[in-house]
Amino acid sequence: MSTPTCESVTVADLVRSAAQRLREAGVDTPEHDAKLLLAHVFGCELRDVDKAVLMGERWPRGDADGSNASDSAGAAAPGRVAGSDDPDAKLTAFEACIIRRARREPLQYITGHAPFRYLDLEVGPGVFIPRPETELVVQEGLDWINRHSGLYAPRVVDLCAGSGAIGLSVAGEAPGAEVWAVEISERTAMWTRRNLAKVSRINPQVGYNYHLILGDATSFSTLSQLDGTVDLVLSNPPYVPESEVPEQPEVRDHDPSLALYGGSADGLLIPERIVQRAYALLKSGGLFVMEHDISQGDRLAAYAHACGFINAVTRLDYTGRPRYLVAEKR
Repeated sequence: MSTPTCESVTVADLVRSAAQRLREAGVDTPEHDAKLLLAHVFGCELRDVDKAVLMGERWPRGDADGSNASDSAGAAAPGRVAGSDDPDAKLTAFEACIIRRARREPLQYITGHAPFRYLDLEVGPGVFIPRPETELVVQEGLDWINRHSGLYAPRVVDLCAGSGAIGLSVAGEAPGAEVWAVEISERTAMWTRRNLAKVSRINPQVGYNYHLILGDATSFSTLSQLDGTVDLVLSNPPYVPESEVPEQPEVRDHDPSLALYGGSADGLLIPERIVQRAYALLKSGGLFVMEHDISQGDRLAAYAHACGFINAVTRLDYTGRPRYLVAEKR
């Protein structure tokens, strides 16, 4: 079936058709994904696509030569084309995006970025896509820093850095914080460096205060020079039980296994080693926050107590499920 031209289809028809294909492929949010991919390809905002659907518009709206015009309210027309003056070429690109999404490639890999708190992180094959629940790990750490108003230039360690979401957020949101981030995969670290460079262009202080270390986050030799001096350790380690392979193709087939599985049938091997490493890094009174599987809360809290932590509790995510451990060092 040939790709429709801009003159032959409304935006609503385009979204409807694409969403139906994604729905048949088992995508959870077909309409949203179709609209977002259309906005991505045409270089406009999601709200522009929503408006075009509501108004029954065809793309492009503008002069006969394909230039863009403003609507009656003065806002930019939703047919704004990014990178090419040929809107039909954009529809061809949109078709390619829909094919990729229908094959259950993650939406973020197709668009090349993922939002996380105040950051827009670059992502792609080889890096774990940051999730909204991980924002709670960062917020817990930032709240703790803010409660300790006398804490100047806190030392923070991010174990299992991935895209850099946790460490870069702290470096940008906690003035003066010095962050060491540990990542074991060179392929993943490529994405961390790209995001560090991107954030540093906006906030140069992050470039000075964020240090990426290529190494094993569970090894006691990694950052051993910081043992007993760190104020805050944050981590989103691999924790998925190897006995529970995710059903979603986007996760199962695309998230790096190294960042996904916790190293044992119950998924606890790596998280428990992270608990041990965090205890050694922290100074007395320091805080540890770690994301975990919803099945692991009680066991990890008990393990943290056994390692010497106090007040080890598991906190809930946005859906009310036990999602992350919070513990203090004696």
